[in-house]
Amino acid sequence: MNIRNLIRTLRRNYWRLRLRLRFVDSTFLAGGKSVISSDLNAGPYSYIGPGCEIGAGVSIGAYTMLGPSVKIIGNDHIFNVPGSPIIFSGRPEFKPTIIGNDVWIGAGVIIISGCTIGDGAIVAAGSVVTKDILPLTIAAGVPARFIKSRFLTKTDEEKHLVFLKSKVRSGQYGEKLKKTSIK
Repeated sequence: MNIRNLIRTLRRNYWRLRLRLRFVDSTFLAGGKSVISSDLNAGPYSYIGPGCEIGAGVSIGAYTMLGPSVKIIGNDHIFNVPGSPIIFSGRPEFKPTIIGNDVWIGAGVIIISGCTIGDGAIVAAGSVVTKDILPLTIAAGVPARFIKSRFLTKTDEEKHLVFLKSKVRSGQYGEKLKKTSIK
């Protein structure tokens, strides 16, 4: 193990212990100080950037990246009870937030709790996700909306989905997977 890998391993273990994250893969990496619920479920090679706020009931898949200052919050107050202030109106049924495999969430994105972001999706920086995002799409805006498909052809989409369903492959953050790993 080279010194860079050793430092990354120590850093990953430090953040897992400090944040009391019991349900994250050993390859999970947090990029700096964030507020993360201890029930976070994070897959292999997932990354959370610095300054994030991750509420309860969040699951992120393998190879998924959350940029700096991403917030997964809200959607937890009933506001339409006549004659009752919001603070006394209660909370709706809890819905988990699911972020699939190989998802890229840009800096400063706000995700309303209870949304699902499909495998291979990309959410542009500064967007606000209020509804589910389909797999292999790019979404942007306030509220986030479909912009375009991530891949140019259905063949490329199918190839990528096959890859995502295969055994997790090891690699280094920020480095390309070897071409031989995707067939």
